[in-house]
Amino acid sequence: MTAFRSRYGASPLHLLLVLASFALAAYAGVRLLQGDTLGVALWFVGAALLHDLVLLPLYVVTDRAAQRLFREIPGPRPPGPSVNYVRVPLFVAGLLLLVWWPLVLGRVDHYTAYTGLPADGFLERWLLITAALFVASAAILVVRRWHESAPRRRAARRERRTR
Repeated sequence: MTAFRSRYGASPLHLLLVLASFALAAYAGVRLLQGDTLGVALWFVGAALLHDLVLLPLYVVTDRAAQRLFREIPGPRPPGPSVNYVRVPLFVAGLLLLVWWPLVLGRVDHYTAYTGLPADGFLERWLLITAALFVASAAILVVRRWHESAPRRRAARRERRTR
């Protein structure tokens, strides 16, 4: 077992799960390419180019701007983890928009015909979810900063009592 772990770097269960995920991805790829092979291939190439040439530089610049913004805020902690309170809700909101963008932007006319459900309200729900994510993230940041400042507050209180 140790020889396997020293060569592979992880447990046999990890190798089994990786091989199973590759098999599942290969199966999905074969099933996907059975229809419009050229269209699917063009979509993947276009998505990769759009990501690498447009989206990646856009969110790298945005992340650097957020890091600079949080670097200017004085505090006891380094600015690195503070920017995560913006990154995480922004990532989740972006992921939700990516998954539901046709419904959020109202670009699906046949949704009601197929599902029998109304297609309106997705923009408002997405905005509410996004706002709730940022409010929750801000609340967590405030609570953590409050708990971090507790030793300083206690020391100041003790100093006031001794005067």
